[in-house]
Amino acid sequence: MKQLKNRFSNYTEPQKVKELGIYPYFRTICSDQDSEVFMDGRKVLMFGSNSYLGLTNHPKIIEAGIEALKKYGSGCAGSPFLNGTLDIHIELEEKLAKFVGKEKAIVFSTGFHSNIGVIPTIVGRGDNLILDELDHASIIEGRRISYAKNYKFKHNDMNSLEEVLKKIPFEEIKLIAVDGVYSMEGDIANLPGIKKLAEKYNADIYVDEAHSLGVFGKGGKGICNHFGITDDVDLIMGTFSKSLAAIGGFIATDAETINYLRHNSRPYIFSASISPSATASVIAAIDVINQEPQRIDHLWEITNYSLMAFRSLGFEIGNTQSPIIPLYIRDTEKTFIITKELYDDGIFVNPVIPPACSADSTLIRFSLMATHTHQQIDIAIDKLTKVFKKYEVIK
Repeated sequence: MKQLKNRFSNYTEPQKVKELGIYPYFRTICSDQDSEVFMDGRKVLMFGSNSYLGLTNHPKIIEAGIEALKKYGSGCAGSPFLNGTLDIHIELEEKLAKFVGKEKAIVFSTGFHSNIGVIPTIVGRGDNLILDELDHASIIEGRRISYAKNYKFKHNDMNSLEEVLKKIPFEEIKLIAVDGVYSMEGDIANLPGIKKLAEKYNADIYVDEAHSLGVFGKGGKGICNHFGITDDVDLIMGTFSKSLAAIGGFIATDAETINYLRHNSRPYIFSASISPSATASVIAAIDVINQEPQRIDHLWEITNYSLMAFRSLGFEIGNTQSPIIPLYIRDTEKTFIITKELYDDGIFVNPVIPPACSADSTLIRFSLMATHTHQQIDIAIDKLTKVFKKYEVIK
């Protein structure tokens, strides 16, 4: 047996969970991504999607993707650095920069690529990278490939952040990188506190807006806009796979930094451009967000409704302030069992276990879309309450 195959033959954790009949991953959807999906020959209520505005099946966005497919073909056959730049890529970059309030933007093939393509490119040997301990895996991966000295501070703890900043010489480059909204916990970064400390200790700020674009801020412009500190945040990153209804990612910042990234970011230079249909879909999604503000209003109305309901029923939901609602179980096996029973009862939710969280912080991630109705939410909460009581997670 080859050495690598021999090593990986000992990895049997998924098989053990499958044998118990509670394996919750790679469940196949046979329909569009909406509040109700078709799975295993039946309809299931979807509360595990990141499509916060419910735009993935919007007719204007689908039509834009189809027209781009007809005009430009199915792919770009190269990186943006060489032959892969289309006129609609430039249009999208200009639109994104304007949307988030920055001078320039560039587009990456995924959100993950954006973080690993930017962070190690802009901070290197002799620099300092400072992360919240709950930052997304893509930020952590960016840290791993950077030659910068790296530090962690306790989640959203400004005293902890200040202790880190005190250790670093004032004149050295310091980049504080945080999620705008934390994807599992649903809470938001203390950006006003971070801004204050960044000014005091001569640091730059990088905000991952993956789960906040389209949700927070005036017209869905994000968490930096929400706090009114867009000009104080140096780099804004975002993805297209959540509220923007496609696939890809971007970074928006000043013209000088974008110019440097275009010519030095290896994941940007050596990855093919996002497809024409995805590009056109994102352009159309931004237009729809601007034209249909009622989507964001409804999302917040049902978010507040759900938060109040879960708290009143005794669910432990932490400090979430977003459409991402963590329902803490704090037991890995129970988390899998409850996920399976809910799915069998027509409710799709996502289990969160290590390494995505600590062993004593397992949870079910309940996420809302602007297309959810009150009736759908009531049905889900009723079924969640019954199964959480059954396994004595709540009284």
